[in-house]
Amino acid sequence: MAEPTRKPLRQIARPFVVDGPCGVSIRDRLKGLTGEDEKVLRLVGEHMGQLSSRDLARRCRDGLDHSTDTWAARKRELTAQSSSRWAGSVTSSTHDQWGLSRRAQHAHLQSLDSAVRTVRHRLSLPVGEKGSRGKPGGYRSKHEWFVKTRRLAILEDEYERVAAEREAGRVSAVRGGRRLLKQRHNLEAAQKSEPQWRTEWQAARWFLTADGESGKRFGNETIRITPDGGVSIKLPAPLADLANAKHGRYVLTAKVSFPHRGAEWHDRVTANRAVAYRIHFNATSSRWYLDASWTRKDLPVVPLDTLRAGGVIGVDTNADHLAAWLLDEPGNPTGAPRRFDYHLSGTATHRDAQLRHALTGLLHWAKATGVQAIAIEDLDFTDSKTREKHGRKKKFRQLISGIPTGKLRARLLSMCAEAGVGVIAVDPAYTSMWGAEHWQKPLAGKRRQTSRHAAASVAIGRRALGHAIRRRTAPPRQHQSDAGGHRTAQARPLDRGREGTRPRVPGPRTRSVQPDAERTRATSASKTVRNAPDDQDWVQDSLLLTD
Repeated sequence: MAEPTRKPLRQIARPFVVDGPCGVSIRDRLKGLTGEDEKVLRLVGEHMGQLSSRDLARRCRDGLDHSTDTWAARKRELTAQSSSRWAGSVTSSTHDQWGLSRRAQHAHLQSLDSAVRTVRHRLSLPVGEKGSRGKPGGYRSKHEWFVKTRRLAILEDEYERVAAEREAGRVSAVRGGRRLLKQRHNLEAAQKSEPQWRTEWQAARWFLTADGESGKRFGNETIRITPDGGVSIKLPAPLADLANAKHGRYVLTAKVSFPHRGAEWHDRVTANRAVAYRIHFNATSSRWYLDASWTRKDLPVVPLDTLRAGGVIGVDTNADHLAAWLLDEPGNPTGAPRRFDYHLSGTATHRDAQLRHALTGLLHWAKATGVQAIAIEDLDFTDSKTREKHGRKKKFRQLISGIPTGKLRARLLSMCAEAGVGVIAVDPAYTSMWGAEHWQKPLAGKRRQTSRHAAASVAIGRRALGHAIRRRTAPPRQHQSDAGGHRTAQARPLDRGREGTRPRVPGPRTRSVQPDAERTRATSASKTVRNAPDDQDWVQDSLLLTD
């Protein structure tokens, strides 16, 4: 019987140390603002927001013809209506927004290309044919096949349109957010009235952001915050008559303290190091907030071998929890698995709080165990979220979309950098499948059932440590005939294909018979004398007796 053909395994990338966050952002509420303070903030935000909208429109018109000369011309025009530092912040923000739109356009183009190729492949197959080797099969009915032909035409037209826009350098950008813009056409679904939406829309389009400057007083000349928390703003030229302090500045009555990272912020402003500030208004709660941010360039780079010393914690990311297991340096799971739940429902603030709560518990456990790194999968479900690949599997697509890969990674890197714990990213290929195959049953006991996710965390941790996911097989019992044979089936670290399944050994499936016993019996000489005469006398030799 011929051996069944197996799907070739894809190349597995090596684990790597994830770079830490390049910046820090903290927030505090502006409490005790007077009516005059709020009036000035609204006027400044509205005025600078209009200038920012005009500058973004001009930057989009420039497209690929943008250069340093056009940037300088835009900045000169904005300086006459505000100040040089306000103009620098506006042009810098416009440049970042245009670049973000350009990257989003490229991602959208790749998604359309993938969808077109998938639909074309499925249309080329006979109706009802099943998929193989990770590729989808044909459509289930002729009606679905016909509908998908029309869908393909729509996708191809959209791809040509987006490709032409990208080649011409045109992008689509909305100040205030596209999601909030679309809510205007369906206020009932958003559960908002028109005045409420109008207030949020105007607040989202205000501009009260100032970049920091090292060497200047307290690290920022436009929005200045003293070490004791006093806030003052450099008013634009048309609003200079509203100043209540020297040099066209307006001092707010509110003060900030920054409970989180306040000491680090205080050290920066005392040393006149650059700090960027942003003042924004939350229309839902009618509160003003101030964000402070700065870059971090002094983060130490820890080698991978140093992080592996002492073991790691393997973490499997799921839609509603994190499954984690502690592994020692040789790759053996120790202790009991841990589960950190979160519920990604409700508002964005609630979901972010759930992630922070789960990651806080994970980091507290990591600090208690003394490990230096956390191993996590380098997940990217961009292709699996498309309906062209998993059209009928709506629940599966919802499950994949519910896994917080991007937000979880950003939160984890930020919190691990503060806790002094490294993050090792591994290739997610086959971790769930091989973890369940090699580790789920051996780690289960009479009083503990090991889940598939916990077994996957062991596979992730072993891959981060540089070991094969496949575990050692138990040695044979001493009373069996092959007790002195090969003890284990462990592959060496540099063996190729060590992550794959073991090759099938030909021969019988019993330990008492060697694999080549049949061949040995077939080729050995016979001990039976054939065609011997019947009258042959058999004589036994006498024994030799000696004294």
